[in-house]
Amino acid sequence: MINVPEIYGCMVFNDSVMKARLPEEVYSSLTKTIQTGKTIDVSIANEVADAMKDWACELGATHYTHWFQPLTNVTAEKHDAFICPVGRDKVIMAFSGKELIKGESDASSFPSGGLRETCNARGYTAWDPSSYAFIKDKTLYIPTVFFSYGGESLDAKTPLLRSMDAISEQALRVLNAIGETGASRVITSVGAEQEYFLINKDFYDKREDLIYTGRTLFGAPAPKGEELEDHYYGPLKTKVSAYMSDLDAELWRLGISAKTKHNEVAPSQHELAPIYSPTSVALDHNMLIMDTMKRVAERHGMVALLHEKPYAGISGSGKHNNWSLSTDTGENLLSPGKNPASNTRFLLFLAAIIRAVDEYQDLLRFSVATPGNDHRLGANEAPPAIVSIFLGDELEAIVEAIIGNTDYTEKARLKANIGVPSVPTFRYDSTDRNRTSPFAFTGNKFEFRMLGAAQNIAMPNIVLNTAVASALSDIADALEGAQDIQSAAKRLIKDTLTSHRRIIFNGNGYSEEWIAEAERRGLSNLKTSVDAYPALLAQKNIELFGKFGVMNEAELRARHAVLFETYCKTISIEARTMTDIVNKKIIPAIERYLCELATTAKRKREVCGEDVCRLEKGLIKNLSELCESVHESSQRLKDLTVAAKSKTSSKGSAEYYRDFVRPEMARLRLLVDAAEQITPADLWPLPSYGEMTYKQ
Repeated sequence: MINVPEIYGCMVFNDSVMKARLPEEVYSSLTKTIQTGKTIDVSIANEVADAMKDWACELGATHYTHWFQPLTNVTAEKHDAFICPVGRDKVIMAFSGKELIKGESDASSFPSGGLRETCNARGYTAWDPSSYAFIKDKTLYIPTVFFSYGGESLDAKTPLLRSMDAISEQALRVLNAIGETGASRVITSVGAEQEYFLINKDFYDKREDLIYTGRTLFGAPAPKGEELEDHYYGPLKTKVSAYMSDLDAELWRLGISAKTKHNEVAPSQHELAPIYSPTSVALDHNMLIMDTMKRVAERHGMVALLHEKPYAGISGSGKHNNWSLSTDTGENLLSPGKNPASNTRFLLFLAAIIRAVDEYQDLLRFSVATPGNDHRLGANEAPPAIVSIFLGDELEAIVEAIIGNTDYTEKARLKANIGVPSVPTFRYDSTDRNRTSPFAFTGNKFEFRMLGAAQNIAMPNIVLNTAVASALSDIADALEGAQDIQSAAKRLIKDTLTSHRRIIFNGNGYSEEWIAEAERRGLSNLKTSVDAYPALLAQKNIELFGKFGVMNEAELRARHAVLFETYCKTISIEARTMTDIVNKKIIPAIERYLCELATTAKRKREVCGEDVCRLEKGLIKNLSELCESVHESSQRLKDLTVAAKSKTSSKGSAEYYRDFVRPEMARLRLLVDAAEQITPADLWPLPSYGEMTYKQ
């Protein structure tokens, strides 16, 4: 029996541990940095490092690592032992403030978009005090940022921390302008819901496509998919339930508030949702969640699949980014209150967010653009590629009343009464939900639903924080120069909502009518990653990030280059994996079956004559033609992949992969899947969709 309060955070150098182990003045200085984001006093580093080391060693740690997030979408770590030689044959366990604060890495070995070369390779990691250190695998993990010798950020986290400072500063200006001066910091918080699939490791090990690319490149549909809608919220299988319980315990020990777990829509698909944390902490936690999912799955004879679309034809996996704004005094700035129509503070922040999403819709779409997410966006399990905001009936009515200078009449909340006396009654929420909306208001927060399951959550939140900071900055400029704050605030709210109402859409985002309507409204529809990546270098977006010190032009150009390079490499790996599987497994399997059919036909003719071989002859003809087509398509795919690499720019290569390589990959898949459907299971070299999704 797990005592959750007892184990929660037991592997984290958290506030209670710091308070117990650090001198009072050191503890006070460090917590001030964590709570306010102010510069840390480096003079306390030695005492913090020594306390960290003692605590970690008591819990069995022998090493420490600077844990960071390079531009690879995964984390990185280099482990150093605490040992320090004393004489020739003894060691002591030591850890200095210098080792805590600063680390070094070969920055040229990570993606840098040209910022680092082998001849200029130095990179640094630096302690991020805002995120607690923790112990995993007998190692003390120290969350850090990663940057070059020239000072450019080479990671996901540094710009996120900058964006959090930017939105805090601008939000405080707005609050101070309207007379709310109690807060000293505004904090963005995120709860990132994580979807994933589980597969038995025995099946996974037989699928090179899953091993190399994270998704199945071939696979005929199983007789049953998600048509009956019986997996969503369904009873957990015993093996899955044991895995989820183990996963929860691991995450709780790391201080991660894993709250909700359930079956998702597709067979073998599941979800875990944590409680909110400050965004930079939520970023670290989400990376830990994904890593822990994989490690725990191995102990249970399974593999956790985080790709957005591991199986074609059934729902893929996303990551819903629940984003909110609150003050360090505990005020949720996105809470409408009892009378949202007259809540000036709420309406100012709502207007700022609406403006930010409209003006930077291209950036928000860019922020979720990955090769994996291209398979998912716009399908029935994900929002469309068109960015819009769902406000719900009540808020939309308030917005329309403000724009039209009319009075808003609040509708009475209905009570739920289903005609069963024993069931308690309660009031309905003020609005329905809309699962087709990319960016939906859900009571006191916004849910950004476009993120792919495998992606790092930093960039979507960097964009969101910075765009909203820009809108708040302009609002603050106007309010700070106004003589009548209330009149100025009302005018700003009305003007902003009027100018940006086109981004508000409460209807069905999957409908063809919405695509046409969005075009009429002038909303962008960037259908693929290759379409979306150029948005990062639009002049208005370069100016946005530069104005608030979030990323300079060199850092933006580096990320732009890395994204195109990663796209090309991803599709190239997928294409090469397809041709490898076809040549080494698929064609030989089809040929073996053709030999069996020919042998059977020959024996039947010898016994019963020619007329009894119609079945075999038909199968031989069909499979022979398929086999030839598979071979020809595989050869075309190989040639196209070579041609894509020969392009003079990574953008040109990416466009070629999108326009020529991926369509040929789709054609090859259709041919192979057709062959699978008429080849005996014992001869087919790959585990089937039915086995992988239903045999957990």
